[in-house]
Amino acid sequence: MTEPSHTNPARPEPVEGRVYASVSAPAGAPCDKLRANGKLWWRLFLAGWLSALVAPVAAQTIPIEPARVVARFPHDPRAFTEGLLWHDGALYEATGEPGRSSIRKVDLATGKVVQKIEIPPPTFGEGIAIWKGEIVSLTWKQQTGWRWNLKDFRKIGEFHYPGEGWALTSDGTHLLMSDGSDEIRVLDPATMKEVRRIAVTADGRPLDNINELEWVDGEILANVWMTNVIARIDPATGKVTGWIDLSALTAEIDPKNVDDVPNGIAWDARGKRLFVTGKDWPTLFEIKLPPRPAAAAR
Repeated sequence: MTEPSHTNPARPEPVEGRVYASVSAPAGAPCDKLRANGKLWWRLFLAGWLSALVAPVAAQTIPIEPARVVARFPHDPRAFTEGLLWHDGALYEATGEPGRSSIRKVDLATGKVVQKIEIPPPTFGEGIAIWKGEIVSLTWKQQTGWRWNLKDFRKIGEFHYPGEGWALTSDGTHLLMSDGSDEIRVLDPATMKEVRRIAVTADGRPLDNINELEWVDGEILANVWMTNVIARIDPATGKVTGWIDLSALTAEIDPKNVDDVPNGIAWDARGKRLFVTGKDWPTLFEIKLPPRPAAAAR
């Protein structure tokens, strides 16, 4: 996701007792950049200001581990990453922004796109998941998703959902969907109907702005929009059991655009490799998955 909504009922106005992304403009950033493309940056400022007063991530009691880089791979610096996954030896990526939205298959070693389908404007493409020979994809505000044939990227189906679409992953039985709120929707992959929701909390407070998702050995990893952290979520309770801090990776990239935040998590279950990247980042990182926090492992 790239901008907050003022119409999504799943995301209320900032209130005390919720955990929000702490947002601040880079030093010297011009106001017109912060307001570009209709972004509601004043609302972001309020959310960040409130989080600083109420529940800053750094002050929480949840353990945080810095990301430890294992390897670096080239990544398309024009890929506004909204979804990322690993399947049968290749990366699959969904990109956003009208006119730049696509679904693509990517060679890890070279970063080259080997297969691609464009999503025409004005659609803003969002997250993807693979389910039984299909790629399932979301859109941001259109309340419409599509099914694509995994082999030839041919569109084979359409579905609809209320609110916004941000990200998808699969736990092997259901699809899990984020919408930018503090809840993760659990969906029936056959019908895309909602089965239930997982309310996500950090230190007892709802965690808003849940973005890109990845199912990793029984836990959910989630980017938190406009932050440098990945939340480790217990799917049974919705509790955040740990944070992975990507600050050093963001510093290495040194993004010049306020939108170029960490987003994109892919797990190679067979090789036990964890990949992360960001919007318009030139690098995709393989990082070491930290041991599961003790409280979650019990």
